[in-house]
Amino acid sequence: MMHPANLALRFILEIAALGGFGVLAWTLTTGAWRVVAVIIAVCSAMALWGIFAVPDDPSRSGNAPIPVSGLVRLSLECALFFGGALSWHCSGYSYASAVFSLLVVVHYALSGARLVWLLQQ
Repeated sequence: MMHPANLALRFILEIAALGGFGVLAWTLTTGAWRVVAVIIAVCSAMALWGIFAVPDDPSRSGNAPIPVSGLVRLSLECALFFGGALSWHCSGYSYASAVFSLLVVVHYALSGARLVWLLQQ
């Protein structure tokens, strides 16, 4: 359903969002708690991304540990992607945040068929 290049972009965006959450957690904490905060922030985002899914989503494995509607999944994706961008910005990486946000918009602009599918679920 999605072009392989767009799937690759999506994967890069997922990793960059996790990086943003990790960098923000590192920035906001000190000492030994930094490592704990980074692990909690990144693992929490990974869990949200992986657990809540639309059954039979062709852009994913099709498995849905916790099935949700397409609108809920799309909202979660947007929250994680743009939350990652905001995390980069709040960590002092405004340029990276802007580029990341632009790439998220490009990804969704190239995902028309998937967006329609999600909103029908």
